[in-house]
Amino acid sequence: MRAPIGRTLIAAAAVAAALVMSGCSTSQDEAPKVAGDDGTGGGKTQDDAAIKQSWVSCMHAQGQTQVLIDKEGNIAIPASGTGSAPVGGYDAAAKLCDVKNPGIHQVQEKNNRKFVDMARAFVACGRKNGYPDLPDPDPKDGILVFTAQSFDAAKWDAIQPACGKLPMPGYRIGQ
Repeated sequence: MRAPIGRTLIAAAAVAAALVMSGCSTSQDEAPKVAGDDGTGGGKTQDDAAIKQSWVSCMHAQGQTQVLIDKEGNIAIPASGTGSAPVGGYDAAAKLCDVKNPGIHQVQEKNNRKFVDMARAFVACGRKNGYPDLPDPDPKDGILVFTAQSFDAAKWDAIQPACGKLPMPGYRIGQ
């Protein structure tokens, strides 16, 4: 025996309404903020270049004028042990500017992948051209880390003619 069509339609409509209502939430949970969100709901997302420029400008305002953007839009932060290493208060300035520019971490993560790939290409070139014990780049940021004993300035200089056309990774010489 068949159910009357009216009851079937009412039952189907009730099930559909229950499914729709269960998928919608009326809670006032706040969505995570993204770059460009000023909390009013009308914010536009910023492009990577605007986020980078804002962060570097903030760093300059904090006295960290050695932090620069190159012509490709890469943020350059000289490693410690170089003549233009970050000045005192760098960590505090970076934390403040990170808060003022909430999208900088996402931008930096994308850039770090690019820097790691570029550093790996430079290391492969260096190993092939006379610096076989050149260290692997840090997989997080592409920085080469040498100990004071492992860095060989003569080998470093010798690979520059062959590898100097590649983007040079940042490096740090530790203890």
